[in-house]
Amino acid sequence: MSGDMMMDETHGDSTSPNMDIPMSSANTTIDASVVQSRILQSASLAKQHNNDDDEQNDMEEEQPSFPKLSAMQAQGGKVEYRRVRCPPHRYTPLRECWEQILTPLVQYLKLQVRFNTKTRSVEMKTSPHTIDTGALQKGADFVSAFAMGFEVQDAVALLRLEDLFVESFQVTDVKMLRGDHLSRAVGRVAGQDGKTRFAIENATRTRIVIADTRIHMLGSYANIRVARNAICDLILGAPPGKVYNNMRNVAKRMNERY
Repeated sequence: MSGDMMMDETHGDSTSPNMDIPMSSANTTIDASVVQSRILQSASLAKQHNNDDDEQNDMEEEQPSFPKLSAMQAQGGKVEYRRVRCPPHRYTPLRECWEQILTPLVQYLKLQVRFNTKTRSVEMKTSPHTIDTGALQKGADFVSAFAMGFEVQDAVALLRLEDLFVESFQVTDVKMLRGDHLSRAVGRVAGQDGKTRFAIENATRTRIVIADTRIHMLGSYANIRVARNAICDLILGAPPGKVYNNMRNVAKRMNERY
């Protein structure tokens, strides 16, 4: 009886909450140096992350800005030249309109221009003041358009607009004609007093020059295609009345579009 009571007392003492439970020092002991190193490591990582964010913000705020290169600097300091020959029948118009041709080339494109009397050609070159890298090519296209027979007011549009082109073709490229047949084909394209040519120009918003058997067109790509189709129909022998009707339909569609 006393032995059972002693066993109960021992059992009760072992399960009492006030009794200290022995702990293993190998598994549960926390080293203070390890905790401190972890804290320092996390603090350094947070500081590095903040520094990276600050550097990225500084880079976004302080982006370098470089001045635009001139045409001569873009070519490595080399001077570019263009030479456009002037046909004999355009000497007099070139002399009369020389100031109107020179003004946009010098003031707008910042090019150096002269007329070489020996070679009968207009010579252009870039200068330190030329900013646009495509200025020389634009100037050459402008002078070439005038040499083909276009008015100065029409040729200047090549300098102001980017989507204008010049296209040329021979009447004999459409159909092999000779003699009077060739003359009649050119007459059908021009019309009486140029009426057919003006109708095509107004309907397609292009400019057309008929120089003997060669035809030059100035305008956008789509408009040049419509004008070329009309001229080819006339060369092939289509009645002018049918071409007029087609031009009226084209003009109506263009007015609805714009």
